[in-house]
Amino acid sequence: MQLYHHPFCAHSRLVRLAFGEMGIDHLLIEERVWERRPEFLTLNPAGTTPVLVEGNGLVVPGVDVITEYLDETRGAVLGDRRLLPPDSLARIEVRRLAGWFNHKFFTEVSEPLIREKVYKRYMPRELGGGPPDMAVIRAARSNIRYHLHYIGWLLKARNWLAGERMSYADLAAAAHISCVDYLGDVPWDEDEGAKIWYARIKSRPAFRPLLALTMAGMPPAPCYADLDF
Repeated sequence: MQLYHHPFCAHSRLVRLAFGEMGIDHLLIEERVWERRPEFLTLNPAGTTPVLVEGNGLVVPGVDVITEYLDETRGAVLGDRRLLPPDSLARIEVRRLAGWFNHKFFTEVSEPLIREKVYKRYMPRELGGGPPDMAVIRAARSNIRYHLHYIGWLLKARNWLAGERMSYADLAAAAHISCVDYLGDVPWDEDEGAKIWYARIKSRPAFRPLLALTMAGMPPAPCYADLDF
């Protein structure tokens, strides 16, 4: 199995975490989507990561499609470790919260921060590269606060974000937050419940490859790989 990804694509990180939790071996292929490679656009005309390619050549594009596909093809054998629970009502809540982070948090926080502080460093000016827009960064830093409070509010009545077991909801939230945490833009003193939850999930073996990630010229924030932050 191959995964076309970018190290700072939060959606790709979610799939990598799911692979780790499911014990799925895979090959990572880094893709700079702004280059618009014809070969990659053949796999996914939308030009976005992640894209999964099975050993038989089956192409599965996009984070929502990939997570559903992994559950349909591998989820049933995982028992109580299944990331999308079998109960229909529980599945609704997992999907709702995964959508919250994959779309709302992405739009308001992780995508603008990653675009301004990471992607624009590598993009040519004609494609939008250049210095970061500090107004965009300030807005994203402000937005993350109410998302952390929402996580903390959910955890007042639950062990994990969507219920009593870890699910795609937790992996989605952690994937996006991990990108922002690398950049040092998570105000961890904002909500103690959210901080405790993230410490739990970043301590899992599936998280180790993400915590080992570094980018040339931009080292991670001091707390990024610290399990006792």
